[in-house]
Amino acid sequence: MNLRSHSVVIALWCVQPILQSALAMILWRRKLNKQFPVFFVYLLVQVADFCITFPLQNNPKTYFVFFWLGAAVNAVLGFKIIHEVFLDVFRPYHTLKDLGTLLFRWAGVVMLLVSVVVAFSNSYDPSPLVHALTTLQRSIRIVQLGLILFLLLFSKFLGVSRKQLSFGVALGFGLFAGVELLLYALNSGGFVGQRTLNPINMLTFIAATFIWIGYSLSGQAVRVTANHLQTQRWEQGLADLQPAVPADSLIPMFEGMVERAFSRSSSLEPADDPFAVPRPPASVRANSAAVGSKIRP
Repeated sequence: MNLRSHSVVIALWCVQPILQSALAMILWRRKLNKQFPVFFVYLLVQVADFCITFPLQNNPKTYFVFFWLGAAVNAVLGFKIIHEVFLDVFRPYHTLKDLGTLLFRWAGVVMLLVSVVVAFSNSYDPSPLVHALTTLQRSIRIVQLGLILFLLLFSKFLGVSRKQLSFGVALGFGLFAGVELLLYALNSGGFVGQRTLNPINMLTFIAATFIWIGYSLSGQAVRVTANHLQTQRWEQGLADLQPAVPADSLIPMFEGMVERAFSRSSSLEPADDPFAVPRPPASVRANSAAVGSKIRP
């Protein structure tokens, strides 16, 4: 890498934390960090990662360790951001949201297992941990790209406006993921070198950050109330499939039985029983009680 290209890469690298800090400030000032806390933490981690790794670029060994440590943290946060966007999109549909949460957990486990298996399947790989993290990153990029494609296709059914911040977050990550996956494919085929890959990758991430800033500054659009009758039917269908929740214990059942027994006994009048002994009047019962109290020693 010549001096000019190196200077371009350094300049693009330094622009990223500035834009990310501005975006984090906008989210904090507009109270959007409470709506997307994982995305807010992701921005702060990106800035902290730059502050740690940038001074270490002249120390290759230490830089290598902190670079891949930051890559692991970013991979985890990137997957959590996908889940966060998914929860915001399916906020009105509780059953679909619960199902999606379960699917995301299993998807995370599967991606982690696939990364480990692919990394350690080659016994001649000198750095299996790096290979595992690279595979995990590419898997997450595929999911991020699939998320924005899903929102583009089903936004009308879900009642999601394309002006919502959740759509903008997915759009930024989808753009970056699509370009990065394309560059990796071209690099593997020998069509794009590392010297070209890094600046394009950085420019794409800066473009994604500008998308996030634009969505953060714009007003929060309300959800679209039309064209999502099909989604409501899906929600109702999944709710009907859920089994009835059994009682936590048998105590409420026995209490109900006892209450019903007492109510029946109290509602039974003496006239209804043909074998009941007639009770004396109240005045006679009072005199008998007075006499009894006198003869008592």
